[in-house]
Amino acid sequence: MPAMPDEHEQFLARALELAARGRGAVEPNPMVGAVIVRDGQVIGEGFHQRFGGPHAEVEAIAAARRAGHDVAGATMYVSLEPCCHQGKTPPCTEAIIAAKIARVVAAMEDPDRQVSGKGVAALRAAGVEVVTGVCRDQARRLLAGYVKLRTQGRPWIICKWAQSLDGRIATFTGHSKWISGEASRQRAHALRGQCDGVCVGVGTVKADDPLLTNRSGSGRQPARVVLDEALDIPLRCRLLASTDLSPVIIAACQEAPERARQAVRQAGAEVLILPPAPGGVDLAALLDELGRRQWTYLLVEGGRGVLGSFLGSRLADELVVFVAPRLLGGRRSLGPVAAHPGALPPGGGARRRGGGGRLRGARPDGRGAGQGRQGEADPQLPRPDVGGGGL
Repeated sequence: MPAMPDEHEQFLARALELAARGRGAVEPNPMVGAVIVRDGQVIGEGFHQRFGGPHAEVEAIAAARRAGHDVAGATMYVSLEPCCHQGKTPPCTEAIIAAKIARVVAAMEDPDRQVSGKGVAALRAAGVEVVTGVCRDQARRLLAGYVKLRTQGRPWIICKWAQSLDGRIATFTGHSKWISGEASRQRAHALRGQCDGVCVGVGTVKADDPLLTNRSGSGRQPARVVLDEALDIPLRCRLLASTDLSPVIIAACQEAPERARQAVRQAGAEVLILPPAPGGVDLAALLDELGRRQWTYLLVEGGRGVLGSFLGSRLADELVVFVAPRLLGGRRSLGPVAAHPGALPPGGGARRRGGGGRLRGARPDGRGAGQGRQGEADPQLPRPDVGGGGL
C-alpha cells in the first residue's frame, strides 16, 4: 500500500533529523539523511557523516542489508535529491537503481548545477517512482548554508554575541568578562566546531588576545579570520602563536607594510589582501573569496564595529545572541553593534527588514545567574537580490 502524505512527512522528518548530525563534518557537501521503509516499517537508515565518506543513501542501504533486509521494492526517504555525478564517491542514483528501490521521496531538489533535477530524471528513467517537495521548507531551512553557497557563492554568516538584559556587552570602560555563563560558552564553542571559520576584528585581538578555537571537545577546529586593514596585529598574540591548531588568515588592504606582511607570514599565518572599504576591508570581497574556498559557514564574533559592518552591509544571515540575567546599566555602557548605516539600533534588539531574518524569542540554555538565554535568528533562505538574507 502506498504511503500516505502524513507518513511521507513522518519519515522525511526522521531523514532531516539524521541529516543534521552531519553539521560541521560534511561541508562543503550538504547534510543528507536517508530512511528506507517497507510496509510502514523502517528497515534501514543513515546519514552523510563526513566529507569524502559514503553518502546517506548508501549508508541506509548498507544498514538495511546488515540487518538482514532486502531493500528491493522498498521506499527511500531522503532529505535531498540524490546525486548523479561522480565526485569523491560514485553517484547515489546508481546505488539506488542497483538496489532496486521502487520509490524515492526527496524533500527538495539539489541546487548544485551538477545535480539539480538530473538526479530525479535519472531515477525516473530507470523506472523508479520519485516524489519531491515533501517537507521542502524544513529541508531548505536545514540546508540554508549549502543553498547559499551553491546559489550565491558565499558562506552563511552567523553573527554572535553575549549581552546583558539591558542590551549591553560591556561597561563604558570595556569590561565584559564574563557576561554569559559556562553553559553559554560551551554552546558557543560547539557552534565554532560547526563552522569553517571564526571572524573578529583586530581590535578584539588587541583587547582580549583570544584563541578563537573550539574547546567543546567535539567538532572541527575552525580557521581564524582577523580583519586588519593596516596589518598591525600584535606579533606575540595567541592567534599567531597557535597556527599549528588551525589556519589563521589576516585580511588586510594593499596599504599594509611589506615588513608586517613578512612578519605575519613567518608566524605561519596567511595574509589575504583585499580591496579597501569605508572603515576597513571590503567584506563582500572577503565573502567572495571564502566562497571560492568552499566555506559554508562563517561565525562573526566581534567586536562591535565588525558586527555593525556585517549587519549594516546586509551581509548577515543569522544571529545567535546569549542574554545574561543581569543588568550593566549606564548611558555609556556599550551595545553589541557599533553605529553603521542600516545596522541594529544601539543597545541591541533586532528589527525586521524586507527579505531578512528575525530574532526569535530567547530560550533558556542553563540555570542560575550568568547562565544566560540564547536567541537565534530565524534563518531566511538566501535571495539573489538581498545579500546574505538582508538583516
